[in-house]
Parts: sequence; structure tokens; C-alpha cells
Amino acid sequence: LDEPTNDLDVETLRSLEEALLDFAGCALVVSHDRFFLDRVATHILACEGDSKWFFFTGNYQEYEENKKERLGQTSIKRIKYAPLVT
Repeated sequence: LDEPTNDLDVETLRSLEEALLDFAGCALVVSHDRFFLDRVATHILACEGDSKWFFFTGNYQEYEENKKERLGQTSIKRIKYAPLVT
């Protein structure tokens, strides 16, 4: 699923979350929605830069805590975008 929560109302989002939680198989989800990932993810495959991938068992919040422990507080960097030129 690629950004599955972008255009969903709250009721539909909850239905999707419940369906994924009840699903016995595997689903690959690409999302920037941290709250959604915390609720449905059981494993994280993260690109940590410099072509390095890290596999983690747990939800997104647990992954970020682990990343801080492994790489230090400065490892959590939010993307800064260049200002739009008008």
C-alpha cells in the first residue's frame, strides 16, 4: 500500500486499520503517517541513508527509539525543504 491514509476519512481509516490488524498475511505499507504505522506495523524496513537498510521488529515509535539508541539523538533528522521560488 502506497500512502494508504492520504485521502481517507476517519471512519474509513479505522476500517483499513482493523482490516490490516485482522489480516493473517503480509502487507507492505509505505507511509509517512506515524500514527498509522504505530497502530498497524509489526516490522519496519527502513532506509537509513547512504544505501543502508535496517530491519526492525516493532512499530514506528519503537523503531525511532531504537535508532536513537543505536545512532544517537542526532540520527533523527526531519527533512528540510528549500523555500519555493516565486
